[in-house]
Amino acid sequence: MDPRRSGQDVVRCTLCKDAVAPMYCEVCHIYLCKECVATHLADQSNVHKVVSLTQFLSSPKCPDHPTKQCEFHCKHCDVPICSQCVILKTHKHHDVIDLIENSKNKKEVLRKDLQELEKYIYPKYQESAAIIKAQKTNQLKNSQKLTSDLKKQGEALHKEIDAIIQSKQTEIDVMDFKNMTALNKQEDEINHTITEIKQVIQDLKSLLDASDVNLVSKYQSRIEEFRKLPQISLLHFNAQKINREHLLKELGSVAALSVETEEQGFTVQTPAVVSSPPARSLLVLPRLITDTPTVYDYLYNVSCLSNEKIWTSGDNAIMKLYNLKGELLKSIQTKSGNNPQDIAVTRSEDLVYTDDSSINLVSGTQIQTLSRLYGWKPQGLCSASSGDLLVIMTSNDYVQTKVVRYSGSTEKQSIQWDDKGEPLYSSKNTKYLSDNRNLNICVADSNARAVVVVSAAGKFRFRYTGPPSTHGESFYPHGITTDSQANILTSDFGNHRIHIIDQNGHFLCYIHNCDLQNPADLCVDSRDNLFVAECYTCKVKKIQYYK
Repeated sequence: MDPRRSGQDVVRCTLCKDAVAPMYCEVCHIYLCKECVATHLADQSNVHKVVSLTQFLSSPKCPDHPTKQCEFHCKHCDVPICSQCVILKTHKHHDVIDLIENSKNKKEVLRKDLQELEKYIYPKYQESAAIIKAQKTNQLKNSQKLTSDLKKQGEALHKEIDAIIQSKQTEIDVMDFKNMTALNKQEDEINHTITEIKQVIQDLKSLLDASDVNLVSKYQSRIEEFRKLPQISLLHFNAQKINREHLLKELGSVAALSVETEEQGFTVQTPAVVSSPPARSLLVLPRLITDTPTVYDYLYNVSCLSNEKIWTSGDNAIMKLYNLKGELLKSIQTKSGNNPQDIAVTRSEDLVYTDDSSINLVSGTQIQTLSRLYGWKPQGLCSASSGDLLVIMTSNDYVQTKVVRYSGSTEKQSIQWDDKGEPLYSSKNTKYLSDNRNLNICVADSNARAVVVVSAAGKFRFRYTGPPSTHGESFYPHGITTDSQANILTSDFGNHRIHIIDQNGHFLCYIHNCDLQNPADLCVDSRDNLFVAECYTCKVKKIQYYK
């Protein structure tokens, strides 16, 4: 009778032929009841080895010696072996371990794998699957937002770019399809792995409860494979600023999707289909962050070199670089020895300034004159987002004022008149200007008591003269700057406050706390913190005005 044949079979004692046999002699290959064990051991014609029948049945048969049960496990070959195999050539010098001990070691590995899968790896895969699902939702929203932004850009550039807008919309649709395809593929891979992990978890639980040493011995861990978790990165899109002279080149492009497989897992790098920064809320009460003193009798100008360093100029020929602790880092004297009219920092972090008759670039310790003006006096200047320089200047006879765009030392554009042939700007008093992220050019014209805004092409857009409820109040705009939200900030010198208006000229709010005193020039850093140069206190105040 083969006891392995069925769980319903009853094994009888080989000697008495009657009683149930719970024991087995591995030497004589017979089944024994408890009463016959003593009789069998009394037979001294052989060295007997009596074990429980359960232990005998759970031990695999040796493949090389079919009459032998496996008692050991060869670590070198990773297979169960019998005692005879240990002394023979095949496994003679191999490291062996007791089969039961090996089973215990394997079960310990099983427990650790199960614990790591349930507590760490499986939850991480679930989290990655959730991220992919959210990305798919955001992908559609972002695609719709980019479509909306492109339409707005098309309206700003009028009918001549309708065909380009349609072309870009087609690119978005194609990229949206490609991105969604890649995300679907990644989601399928993660879900497939999750299914595999679930199955492995079930198998491990079964093995931990199993008494079959052979099955436990064959277990191969996949824990290293599952540790390679997917790395999910968010979407990014880099939109170029629109320049009317280079529409096709500078309208912007949607970068291609790339999926990279790394040793630590797979990484998705895709473009975010957004062309503008997220909306930010203005603080009800702006907050003073730092109050930096400078050494001038009168402070006129400030320009950010970085979030922690500022260039300044005042009532002498020395331009000074400070950190926010008020420590002087560098000093530059103008080439002509005259006081600078205005200063600005270029995209390459060089300093530019205007004096009585020239525009100059400071690079390191060298000063280069970019343009010498004849018949005109330069006033305010700014470094445009396109890389050009914008300079506002007044004729020597104080009759005319214009804004000139320079590329290096080359004049590219002159803006002076509106569509009716009337001058855009008044001809007296110093004026400051800034370009907005929508490419508008914004001029603070204190003599006209207005902020005058024109498009990149020089077409008049609007004139801001203060909030509608304060028409009888004097408004003296002085310094001017713009931020990442395309909002315009201008200092109201005599009223000790700063106006914030949106890109269409609608009043938003004042900054009138922080003990402002005669605010002159303004600039913002990369985080939209505002720097205010106070003319008479000669302090530069750093103010947070967004949440």
